[in-house]
This record gives sequence, structure tokens and C-alpha cells, in this order.
Amino acid sequence: MSSAQPGAAAGAEAASAIVPAVAAPIDRELSLLEFNRRVLALAEDPEVPLLERLRFLCIVGSNLDEFFEIRVAGVNEQLRAKLAPPGLTLQEARDLAARMGEEARVLIARQYRVLNEQVLPALAEAGVRLARRIEFTPAEREWVAAFFAQEVRPLLTPIGLDPAHPFPQIVNKSLNFVIELRGNDAFGRDTGIAIVKAPRVLPRVIKMPPEVAGDEHAFVMLSSIIHAHLSDLFPGREVVAYSQFRVTRDADLWIDEAEVKNLRQALQGELPQRQFGRAVRLEVASECPAPLATFLLTQIGLTEADLYRCDGPVNIARLSSLIDQVDIDTLKYEPFVPGLPDRLRDAPDILAAVRQHDILLHHPYQSFEPVVDFIRRAAEDDDVVAIKQTVYRTGVNSVLMDTLIEAARRGKEVTVVVELMARFDEEANINWAERLERAGAQVVYGVFGLKTHAKMVLLIRREHDANGRVRLVHYAHLGTGNYHPRTARLYTDFGLLTADPEICSDVNEVFLHITSLARAARLKRLLLAPFTMQRRVLELIRRETRHAQDGKPARIIAKMNALVDEGVIRALYAASAAGVAIDLIVRGACALRPGVPGISDNIRVRSILGRFLEHHRVWYFDNDGTPDVWLASADWMARNLFRRIEVAFPVRDPALRKRVVDEGLKICLADNRQAWELDAQGQWSKAKPRKRAKQCCAQEALLAGLRESDLTP
Repeated sequence: MSSAQPGAAAGAEAASAIVPAVAAPIDRELSLLEFNRRVLALAEDPEVPLLERLRFLCIVGSNLDEFFEIRVAGVNEQLRAKLAPPGLTLQEARDLAARMGEEARVLIARQYRVLNEQVLPALAEAGVRLARRIEFTPAEREWVAAFFAQEVRPLLTPIGLDPAHPFPQIVNKSLNFVIELRGNDAFGRDTGIAIVKAPRVLPRVIKMPPEVAGDEHAFVMLSSIIHAHLSDLFPGREVVAYSQFRVTRDADLWIDEAEVKNLRQALQGELPQRQFGRAVRLEVASECPAPLATFLLTQIGLTEADLYRCDGPVNIARLSSLIDQVDIDTLKYEPFVPGLPDRLRDAPDILAAVRQHDILLHHPYQSFEPVVDFIRRAAEDDDVVAIKQTVYRTGVNSVLMDTLIEAARRGKEVTVVVELMARFDEEANINWAERLERAGAQVVYGVFGLKTHAKMVLLIRREHDANGRVRLVHYAHLGTGNYHPRTARLYTDFGLLTADPEICSDVNEVFLHITSLARAARLKRLLLAPFTMQRRVLELIRRETRHAQDGKPARIIAKMNALVDEGVIRALYAASAAGVAIDLIVRGACALRPGVPGISDNIRVRSILGRFLEHHRVWYFDNDGTPDVWLASADWMARNLFRRIEVAFPVRDPALRKRVVDEGLKICLADNRQAWELDAQGQWSKAKPRKRAKQCCAQEALLAGLRESDLTP
């Protein structure tokens, strides 16, 4: 992986000195919006199956919800407190907030254009129709009326606003309607505004009977059904105007470290309040009359800058349920069966296989089942005396958690580090923590103030050595992704099963550090945030810098979800100025500017977006021809390097190291179909194949090579 170096224009120190003036960081918030533009481009791509294009539209909607709930809410909170974010003046922060809103508005408008002008018409031609209220046939109108009367109206509670009926509490991201009425109410008063909340227990997308719609796959939105019958809720009065609306609220949780005695109890008390945090966005239908929009803004406490008009359903992400109800294979990605490494194909005992050789798993191309089997085997094996695992995201239903519960019931020493502050998974994790404790497991919630984001399992087993003496042998699994079988089919991640004594010993030390809060012993192989990881990453970058300055080949390739840590970026700029060839594969936010003359001439940044969510973190350092390859749970962000418990682990086996480089890095650099490239101005553009260059799609190539026959170690 080494390459010849161009002449170094300046030393590392000189590069660092001029970075602030020449290569100002790309703003993280705006970079996140750029990421969603790239996702939206997948929804526009005619080569992507139609229902998958709709799914990408839903993903953008869901991502934007979180963007407002967390990122916009955070900037707003800083402005209210008159505390500018680091590196910005208060006025620059105000300008940033305004630009975030402007760019989000442009992105949302484009999102609905793609939905209305491309995806929905093409789906209708393919036999999947989303019926609009104005297009109902007589038979559909009759069915909708019956459905409303039987299933919807009994659950509605219209609220006519007056001093005794104040504007109601609006739950975060819930579907609601505002109605302007004419005429007096039943008590002879002119109450002109009413609010109707859509029942949260009803599906937002409803399939119509084929005999009614004339199509096998015809759907209607709940919002359309309610719209069609709003007048039925106010007999004797005229509905003058109306609109659906939705309020997005600050969803971040804040826990006072000085006051909390029990984190789980504190969270259980705080979670219900998330639904009613401070409002940050109001969405209304595109045709909503201005007076109604102004009324809502006043009631909710927002300004015109916080109003977003939607040319379609205000919660576009809910259309994902339509995808799940359609069984037309040609409109979806081709299903696949994940492969297995050869060492596991005919291995009845996974622990014996791991004992013989480290095993690398590349998800989703290779199955996550070996990880489940690893823990299941430990639960059933009488010789396994202890299981330790970290849990960040695992889902509401989890075979892994059920297996840990069974292991605890069997009397094994089960220790689970459950991260209760995993955003939007807090409730599920609290429930698992309670179930684990009831089964007899030892549950801790990490280190207060530091999220436990490391992905680790440790098994301790009694075994006989060659002399017949009993000893305790350790086995470990470390990964770049969560212990979540569903997302393991959607996210790209590496996992390593190993019995390497030094790595396993380090894993055990990390668990002891988390549970005891004692200082971690010096680790032999692992890097641990917030203690050694950033420092060691900087050392590895500076080593390549020295090699370049000495005229040796120097090369860095790193893949991650986000790159925003200032210290790492400065070190990369210095390395580039010294002549190190640097390729960065960054899925989402990237604050580094590549290609700035004299600063980052030798840095290239690309992003891969496709069927699967690129999620693994891989670091390659050439080290003068003796490469170091690391896998990690952490991105190069300050929050990961200083405010989380994270681990990075080396890939020591040469054959597996080659696999990681080939499958995790090289093929991403060769991709010319799903890759995007970043320029010095912070703009992303789609990579184009060079003349006569063979087309390469990394995800498709890996899927073809690993799902059916894996001849690799």
C-alpha cells in the first residue's frame, strides 16, 4: 500500500501554524446536511429499485428529524444562553443557525419534489399506488368513509379552543390538524379554531382492499382519511380552512451529574419529558393558509424562520411502512444470504475454531450468526464460567440479550455494561437492564458522563492444558458495530473473534476499569478512549510524517463515519505538507478540507453511499512497509476520543489484515459508481469513472464475493 511521495513543500510545524487562516474547518452541521443531500441522490437514482428509492427518502426524513431534535436544538440552546459554540462568535453562531435553516429548507423542498415528481408516479406505473384524497374513486371514497366511521372517529377528540379548552400539548413529531371554523358552536359562541390529534395507535399508511381499489397494492395515508372527513367532526359548522401539522422538539436528555444517585431511575423520570421538549420546528402542509400557520407559530412559541411547508405528508418517514407491505421483489434490492468464513462452515464448535485461529467477520456480507452462536455456546457450555459484554444498541427484541439472561439463570457470572444514554434507545436499554438484573446478571451503566460505546464480549472458560492442569482461557469478540442482529444486515462492520491472550487480557482490563472505576492497567494491544486513543492516533500520524520527511514511503488510509477532531485534522494537515499520501473515506460529517495548496495537497476525501450504511472504522498506517491496521468503535471526533469509552484493536494476523485492507479500504478507493469526492471548498461531487476505467461498485463487489462462496481465511 505504499506509494512514492511528492516533494514536501513545508514541514509539519509550518503546516500546523498556517492551518487556521488557510483551511478553516467545514462546519459540522452543514456537513451533516451535505450528507443527507448525498442520501437524497440515491432516491433520485433511476438505477436504484423504486421501493428502495422511497426508503432513501424516508431515511432523509428520519435523519432530518434527528438533525432538528439534536443539532438545531443544540445551537438554539447555546444562542439562548448567549454562549457561542467553540470557534465561533455569537454573531457567527446566529448566522450558522440561519444558514442551517435555509439549507434544510432547500433540502426538504427537493425531497418532496423527488417524492411527487419521480418516485410516486413511477411506483404507480409499477402497480403501487398511494391514493390521494382528490383522486378517490367512488368505491374508494365509500370505503374511506366507512373506515373513518369505524376505526378513526371513535378515537378522535376534537378540541374547540376557548378559555376552558386551551391549546393542547403537542407531542414531539405527532400528526395533528388545525381547523378554522365558521359559525357558532353548540353554545352559541364563535369559537373559530379547533385542533385534532391523530390517534397514535393507528397506522399512518393503510392498505386498501384490492376489491375496492382495483389494485393489489393501493394505499392511503391516515392523514388523507382524516382530511376527507374533518367536517364530520363539526356538524352544523363550516370548515373554512385546515392543515395537517407536526412539531419537532428538542429531544436531547440532560442529567445533572451532581444530583443523580441512580442513573436508571433518573432516566426513567426524564424520558417522558422528551416528548414535550422545547419546540424547534413547525411543519405544515404547503397550502396551509398564512393566518393558521401564524397562529400555530404563536401557540408553539416559534418564529417564521422555524416554519417548514411540506408538499405531502408532514412525516415523510412514515411511508416506510408502505415499503414493508409490498411484496414485489423487482421493486426492492435482491435478497441475499450472508456468507460464512471457511473456518466456520463445518465447525460444530465455534470456540474450538477461534482457539485455532482468529476469525474475521465482514457484515452484512458475512453472517452475524457466528456472533450469536459465540454467546449462545458460552451460555450452554458448563465450562464457561463468565460472560462479559457491552451493550450500546441491541433493539427491543434481541436473541443476544435473551441468551445472556439464560446464561445468568444457569448460574454463570454474567456482567453487562448497558449504556443507558444511547440516544433514542434509552427505554429499550433500561428494559433490558431490568430483565438482566432480575435474572441475576451484574449490570452496570458504564461511567457516568462518558458513554460506553466500545463493542466487546469476553468469555472465560475452564480448560485443561497439556499437563492436565485446569486454567482459565479467555475468548473475545470485538467489533466496529453494535450487537444488533437487524442492523447487522444493513450496516457494514467488521468483527473479530479471537483467543489472542494479549488482546483478551486487555479486554478484561477494560471491563474491570468500567465496573470498578479503578485506573486501567497498561494495555498491551488495545487503545482506550478517553485515555490513550487520540494520543496514539496522533503518534501514528506523526510517525508517517517523519517517514515522509526522511524520504521513505508514507501512507495513511482511514475509514470512518465522521472526522471533526481538531487535533487529528491538524496532524493530518502536517502529514500532508510533509508529503504523506492520505486517503480518507468519511461517510458523514467531515471538517477537514482536502486539496488546499500547501496544507492538504496530498489528502483526498471520499464518501461511499449505497444499499448498506457504511459503518466500519478502519485505520491503515504504512509504517515503512510494515503496516499497522486497526479496527475501532470510534470515529475521529472529540466526543468519541474524549467523552466516550471506546476501543481500537489491531488486526495482527497477516491474512486477516490483508482482508481488512482489501475489503475495507482498497475497494472503497476503487469505487467509481457510489463514491463522492470532497473538494477544498467543502463541496461534494459524484465520482466519475476515468476513461476506459472499469466500473467498480464496492458494495456490489463485496456482496458478490462474500455472500455465496468465501474462500478467504
